[in-house]
Amino acid sequence: MTRRRIPPFHWWRTVFFLIPAIAVYTIVLGTVSILSTLVDPGGDFGHKCARAWAWLILKTTGVRVDVRGVERLDRSRSYVFAANHQSIYDIPVVFFSLPVQLRIIAKDSLGSFPFLGWHLRRTGHLLVDRKNPGAGILKKMSRLISGARSLIVFPEGTRSVDGAVARFKGGIFLLAIDSNLPVVPVSIARSRFVMLKGRLMTCPGDVTITIHDPISTDGITRAQARDFAERVRAVVRQDVDEPSRL
Repeated sequence: MTRRRIPPFHWWRTVFFLIPAIAVYTIVLGTVSILSTLVDPGGDFGHKCARAWAWLILKTTGVRVDVRGVERLDRSRSYVFAANHQSIYDIPVVFFSLPVQLRIIAKDSLGSFPFLGWHLRRTGHLLVDRKNPGAGILKKMSRLISGARSLIVFPEGTRSVDGAVARFKGGIFLLAIDSNLPVVPVSIARSRFVMLKGRLMTCPGDVTITIHDPISTDGITRAQARDFAERVRAVVRQDVDEPSRL
């Protein structure tokens, strides 16, 4: 039986239907998440709200995600997940796909943004002051590890226009090295076709996310962070639909 496809979203459908729907999801689930921290200050229930938010966005847009490699994870421990970045949709894709307590790293000013930012601040995400990025970061990482929570980072620093995986910044891996956490390379393929960078239009589609074997940081020094970043990037590229592979 063939699955009925949702028709493409023109810009007006994105503006007048999808964006208001996402706003409702964010307000409702953000409120539930924030209230839940009164009895669950670690934010674990709040993360369940974030996964529900991600599922609703993907479902509303008509995005289907094929998740591969989940069996490679030990769900009782913490990791730093490092993924390529093709689309703004990568955030709901990873939150929906990774079956672990997941947190992101973001600029501190985002924490004052209504509902979304309040959720991030109250549920244990790593909000960093760009003027003093090292302030308290290791203490925040220690709390994250103690609760068997993991961190997702996008080491390219920006979204790719054509799907090519740009150079990974070594500095982001210092958190994993200093905390002695294994890094899990994550490949996201075809998410850019859901919402191209610079375009206000979403399209239904199929996205593949591949979770690779964790890479230990044992014995890796801070001076080797740049080489380690390139090693992780090489693994990520194996399952990414870069232009030369299309």
